[in-house]
Amino acid sequence: MYIMNCTRPDIAYAVNKLSRFTSNPSKNHWKGLIRVLRYLKYTSNYGLHYMRYPAVLEGYSDANWISDSKDTKSTSGYVFTIGGGAVSWKSSKQTCIARSTMESEFIALDKAGEEAEWLRNFLEDIPCWTKPVPAIMIHCDSQSAIERAQSGMYNGKSRHIRRRQYHKTVDLKWNHIY
Repeated sequence: MYIMNCTRPDIAYAVNKLSRFTSNPSKNHWKGLIRVLRYLKYTSNYGLHYMRYPAVLEGYSDANWISDSKDTKSTSGYVFTIGGGAVSWKSSKQTCIARSTMESEFIALDKAGEEAEWLRNFLEDIPCWTKPVPAIMIHCDSQSAIERAQSGMYNGKSRHIRRRQYHKTVDLKWNHIY
């Protein structure tokens, strides 16, 4: 877990999935662990490389709707970069059950928005950082979530999302990544 949290964001999803079975791993889980360790062995020369410019904080968010059919919870994650290198990342099981792919993406964007707000406040506290900190762009690959956020309309199927997941405290720009 330390390697995933502090140095290797590329294994976050796999470690997150495997860590759910630490109390009772099966043979397939051990094979998955060996595969992750083998991946780490052959990619030990990989690293996070930071460039001085552009020093813009940018985020990427994604969700996997009902990835586990046993508990019907989705998995979501985000990564934030500055100067081309990752500075914050997380992959975790969502705490609530999403009713649709769009809602799952909104939950992931909400968590990314909370992290973006914290990172923005952190950057504002750094004396030598350029002020004001520009709006943080969070990329999302869900066209339906982007359209719903841009329209601001919440009809019968999605009216509960406004109360639960629509994060307004950070200037978010909704973009589709290809």
